[in-house]
Amino acid sequence: MSKNNRLTFFIFLALILGVILGYVLNVKSFDVYNNNIVRADQQLESIDKKLGGIKDTSAISYIQLNVQKKAVAKARRENETEREKKLEPLTLLSDIFLRLIKMIVAPLVFSTLVVGVAKVGDIKAVGRIGGKTMLWFVSASLLSLTLGLIMVNIFKPGEAMHLPLPSSHMDTGIQKVALSMKDFISHIVPKSMTEAMATNEILQIVVFSLFFGVATAAIGEKGKIVIEFFDAVAHVILKITGYVMNFAPFAVFGAMAAIVAKQGLSVLSTYALFIGEFYSSMLMLWLLLILIGYTILKGRVFNLMNRMKEPVLVAFSTASSEAAYPRTLLQLERFGCKDKIVSFVLPLGYSFNLDGSMLYMTFASMFIAQSYGIHLSFQQQITMMLILMLTSKGIAGVPRASLVVIAGTIATFNIPEAGLALLIGIDPLLDMGRSATNVIGNSIATAVVSKWEGELSPAQD
Repeated sequence: MSKNNRLTFFIFLALILGVILGYVLNVKSFDVYNNNIVRADQQLESIDKKLGGIKDTSAISYIQLNVQKKAVAKARRENETEREKKLEPLTLLSDIFLRLIKMIVAPLVFSTLVVGVAKVGDIKAVGRIGGKTMLWFVSASLLSLTLGLIMVNIFKPGEAMHLPLPSSHMDTGIQKVALSMKDFISHIVPKSMTEAMATNEILQIVVFSLFFGVATAAIGEKGKIVIEFFDAVAHVILKITGYVMNFAPFAVFGAMAAIVAKQGLSVLSTYALFIGEFYSSMLMLWLLLILIGYTILKGRVFNLMNRMKEPVLVAFSTASSEAAYPRTLLQLERFGCKDKIVSFVLPLGYSFNLDGSMLYMTFASMFIAQSYGIHLSFQQQITMMLILMLTSKGIAGVPRASLVVIAGTIATFNIPEAGLALLIGIDPLLDMGRSATNVIGNSIATAVVSKWEGELSPAQD
């Protein structure tokens, strides 16, 4: 077994062992906390219904219910805190790995992109590659959003819920964001390179790297020293990546055990229909992306997918496509993509080409509407899709980004934001599929742009 296949095997084994341990912990140790939290959720839902029926907010019954609600919410928080403390040994494993990955990503993006742009040399060539990249990204995003919309209308997963409209007092704990032009620009244009590196703002790092790379190419001979230096830095960081990846199986084991211990396998049966239909739609998106990739890359697309096994497994297990970034970059270069294309397309893809997240946004938004029996016309659904297309760009760094964008969008169509509570419990399970799909989408995008540029070499072992 080769070194790469061995690591993939250990990651997969860790995933299975993590699920087994998580199930045992869920049944033996966390049953009390989980039952208390479920009971508290039911009480809060009952109180919210009663509050919704009281029009006079100064009435004694209204005040008493509010006091009761605060007490139940406090008890729920205490149970959650206690559960999290007991899960710390497991979550620490994935936290350490994700921190190590975050440590690598910013310098890796900067060094590889500077070298890539400087090697392209000419600003026109950078513009040409950028134009082709954005054409693919916009097309892939529209494909993902449209597929999500089609599949959710075919499956209609929300109709089985038959939920009454919730009280306006219900709070999901998710801060909705309507991304203004000013916010969008602030996500793109850096005010400080060190701040962008410290906060892992990939888009801002890309912008600075483009300026730096073009300027390096423009100074001619003197720039060659800079290119050689950053080329060496990129290789050093890729070597560090190799060391960090050896910790991946432990991180996967900890992440999976913590999720199953917390949620239990029952969450799968409760939402089995929704999860199954969502993953079926995700699989269809994979097939469509591979089919489109096949028309351009021919049979090599299957070799690419084979190479992406490990990054996809890491992204799936940790629910973070960022965790798979260094390995994805390495495998694309081994596949035959030139470093100047990979280092340019891949970082942009992490903000503009989140295919899995795009599909999820239309699927989840319509699921909430269907759950409350809210009918949206064809025109409204198309409008929603276009709003999601725009508001999702540049928000990748926000925690629970997909839910935040959905919260901001559904309010436009008078869909209750409280409906997000239906998804919060299973969001980690769905996020795993989204993250894996984002890796697939970005790897195919990079290979396709390389092919369009005539920069796709034979694969290396």
